[in-house]
Amino acid sequence: MSQTILIDHPLIQHKLTLIRDKNTGPKEFRELVDEVSTLMVYEVTRDLSLEEVEVETPICKGKFKMIKGKKLGIVPILRAGLGMLNGVLQLIPTAKVGHVGLYRDPETLKPVEYYCKLPTDIQDRDLLVVDPMLATGGSASAAINFVKERDPRNIKLVVLIAAPEGIEKLQKEHPDVDIYTAAIDQKLNDHAYIVPGLGDAGDRLYGTK
Repeated sequence: MSQTILIDHPLIQHKLTLIRDKNTGPKEFRELVDEVSTLMVYEVTRDLSLEEVEVETPICKGKFKMIKGKKLGIVPILRAGLGMLNGVLQLIPTAKVGHVGLYRDPETLKPVEYYCKLPTDIQDRDLLVVDPMLATGGSASAAINFVKERDPRNIKLVVLIAAPEGIEKLQKEHPDVDIYTAAIDQKLNDHAYIVPGLGDAGDRLYGTK
């Protein structure tokens, strides 16, 4: 069974509350999502392995730690996942970026794929799949299915807010994928929106309806 890791750092919680506020406009919303994504990546990358390298300081030579040749990739789920991309790249600027395009059919609430483009060397990479919301879990699970077809080394899912229903679905369908989230909310409503949530993340990021 995968783990669900709740990242409850005070700065993240403070900024997440501002993100939730219905009066936060698109510009500030984008900036806050960017900032929270950057802060979350500290925790998500905690298990990166290190190796000793020799470096000469202005005083003398010494052996110090650097990340051990681990290749990372970031896969935002379009379109809302793009809001988290730059925040992640702030800390991992050399990561390659793939994209998975999905939308939720308003009648069936099922995910429909319309785009998938991933790094050619995905088999050599550990991937962070990013999306602000884990609601029903359908889109995230489908996106991870597409990614798994290319056989990456490892996958982690990074979201701002998760619903218990989405966590349950993802753990059932992808027990090898850990979930990192800044909040676990109460439930889904009849329209499959997270309660209390933050509304439609894509619409709030881009000022659409």
